[in-house]
Formats: sequence, structure tokens, C-alpha cells
Amino acid sequence: MSNDATGLPTTPKQWHGRVWALSWPMILANLAIPLVGAVDTAVVGRLPDARYLGAVAIGAAIMNALYWMLGFLRMGTTGLTAQALGAGDRRVLAATASQAALAALALGAALVAAQAPLKELALWLFEASPQVEALTGDYFSIRIWGAPALLLYLVEMGVLFGLQRMRAALALSLLLNLCNATLDFTFVMGLGWDVKGVAAGTVISEWLAALVGLRLAIGALVRHGCRWPRLEAMLDRQRLAHLFQISANLVLRTFFVQLPFFLITALGAALGDVVLAANAVLLQFMHIMAYGLDGFAHTAETLAGYAFGKRDAKGLRQASAYSAIWAGLTACLFSAAYGLFGESVIALFTDLPEVRTAATAYLPWVAALPLVAVWAFMLDGIFIGATRAAELRNAMILAAAIYLAVLWLSFEPLGNHGVWLSMLAFMTARSLILGAMFPKLERRIRTAKH
Repeated sequence: MSNDATGLPTTPKQWHGRVWALSWPMILANLAIPLVGAVDTAVVGRLPDARYLGAVAIGAAIMNALYWMLGFLRMGTTGLTAQALGAGDRRVLAATASQAALAALALGAALVAAQAPLKELALWLFEASPQVEALTGDYFSIRIWGAPALLLYLVEMGVLFGLQRMRAALALSLLLNLCNATLDFTFVMGLGWDVKGVAAGTVISEWLAALVGLRLAIGALVRHGCRWPRLEAMLDRQRLAHLFQISANLVLRTFFVQLPFFLITALGAALGDVVLAANAVLLQFMHIMAYGLDGFAHTAETLAGYAFGKRDAKGLRQASAYSAIWAGLTACLFSAAYGLFGESVIALFTDLPEVRTAATAYLPWVAALPLVAVWAFMLDGIFIGATRAAELRNAMILAAAIYLAVLWLSFEPLGNHGVWLSMLAFMTARSLILGAMFPKLERRIRTAKH
């Protein structure tokens, strides 16, 4: 298999060109991902009561927590695919994609089967008002039927990332989100279905994207000379054990990554419907920032995985450095934009005066977050590409412990300000801990080479 089109650059100009060529489709694709939540929030924010916005916030938080917990399907697939590409192994490429796709469908079916206890547990955790709980239950009961499709979509994106097919990934992401936006407006504003319409539009969009993504991923694999693997290759015990080991560590890592985001909504609900709605709006800022910066993290992930597959320590270091340059500049732009135009953006999400006022009070925390979060995202991508899941797990456990300590000390005296201060501390801890681990990663690739 020829790797000429995907091999690592050799000059600074080539590196900058490669990083940008891989990143810009991912920036657009990733910015489209939170549009599912942003469009949901904007549409429901036009309804005449904050309880609708609160219900979608809680329902989306429940679904996002489930899907982020299963995000190892995308992350593990990307790392293993990129490493197989770097090593030039067609058999592993095909086996990785097929095993991950089957796992996605099986896990999605399990979520659908377990929807009743999952809904009860989630509603118990949030302790929202009875009106919000009822609407949240309606939202969840519809959204859960998209689980198999969205998990398959994550695997398809992982394959496309690993093969450096970023424009195909962009097209797939835009399809999902444009379809969702169109159906949201149709079902909610046109047909008056409130939160049920938001959920139905998302489910239909997820299934459409999964079917189209299947065609794109298979086509990309075929272009790299892959054929559908035999059953014995798909059930190879050693490869499956490796996949499950990575997956188990990534599940734990993702749980601790998602904990602060989950608590922003849960603690907001405890502080009242207005604070809950304000945090729901500000979380859209967070998601847009995170997914935008993740465009460079995905580039680092893909290039680091490729370098790891080739056992190229210099390539790993260069991929990390050049991706970090572009990511840092972009983080500064996000921070400046939120500081200058944040109030105007809040007004786009809701026309409820009390929610706007509350969200504006906490906006400075959100404006500061890109400057520290960018390094956490970048290093996450590098370690994921190298499939160093155990190190990621340990780093996130330690960062979450620091987060909980800050939250415990600050929540009572500062209220919701303490919640956002704790998020800033969490992102800072992630960046520092993974940064301290990077030299060990570089030594590991040197040792493996020799």
C-alpha cells in the first residue's frame, strides 16, 4: 500500500500546509457537531417558558454523557486506523473498521433495550422541577432510538480521520447537522411539536448520516486496497483483546472528562430553572470552542498515530509542535471573540431577559477557558493517536480529583461562579498533567523502534 499521499512532511512549510489542509475540514466539521445542541437550544429558546429550554438541556446532557462515554469507538478507531496506515497493513485496517462497526451496533442496541432504567437514573440524578422532568422524559424516549446510528457514525468518522479523509468527514458532519437544523425548525416552529420535535429531528438526521457514512468509509478503505475481512480475522482474539483494553481505559477516561460538563447542568438545575437555562446557553459556547479546537487535536491525533505506526519519534514531535502552533492561535481568537461578542451571541440563543442576564454574569469564565483548554485538547489527541489509553485514564482521574476539590471549596461561597471556576481548574490540570507525560510517550516510541 502506498503511503505517498499520507506520509509525513519534511519541511516547516510542508508541515504548516499539511496541518492546515487536515485541520480546516475538521474545524468546519467539528463546529457543525455542537450545532445539533445549538440549534436545539435556539429553537426551544423561542418557546414561551424556560422549562422547555431546561428540558432540552437536561435531555441533551443525558444523551451527550452516554455518547461521550462511548466515544472510545471513534477515538480507538482513529488511533488504530492511523497506526495501521503508517505500518502499511491492509489486513489490520479492514479488521479494525469491521470490528468497531459491529461493536457500535451492538452497544447501540443495548442502549435502546436499557432505555427505561437509564431514563429513570438520569432524571433522579438531575432533580429538576416536575414540569422539566416530564418534558425531559419525552425528549429522551425519542432520542434513544438514534443510539445505534450515532455510534456507527462515530466509527465511520474514526475510519475517515485515521485515513486522513478529512473532507469526506466534513461532508458527513455537515449532512448530519444541516438535516437536523432543517427538521428542528420544521417540527418545532412549523408543526408545534416542542421538545418531541427536537428529538425526532435529531434521530432522523443520525440515521441518515450513518447510512451515508457507511458508504464513505467503505469507499475510503477500498481506495487503500482493503477488502472485507474474513470472519476469523474479525474475531481475532489478540486484536479484540487489544481493542477492548483500549476501550475500557478510554471509557474511564471519558467518564472523568465528562464529569464537569455533567455537573454544570446538574448543579445548575439545583440552583433553579434560570441558572439551569443560563448554563445551557453557556455550554453551547463551550461546545463550539471545544469542537473548533478539536479540529487541530484530530489532526495531531491522525499524524501522531501515523508516526507511531511508523515508529518515527521525530515525526511525532513535529506533528505535535506544528499542530499546537495553529491550535494556540485559534484559541486566542475564540477567547477574544467571546469577550467582545459574547453578550450578542447569548441573545441569539434566548430572548428570555432573566436567562440573558444570568448567562452574561458567568460569561468571563467561558471567555478565559480557550486559553487553557486548548492544550488539554491537543495533548488528548496526541495520546489518543498513539493509543496510550492507560496514561489518558490516569491523567483524567487525577485532573478530576483536582476539579472536585476546587468545586467542594468554591461551590458554597461562590455558587455558580464556583462551578465555572472549577471547570477552569480542570482544564488547567489536564493540560499540565498530560504535558508532563509527553516526554515518556516520546521515549516509548524510541524504545519500540529499537
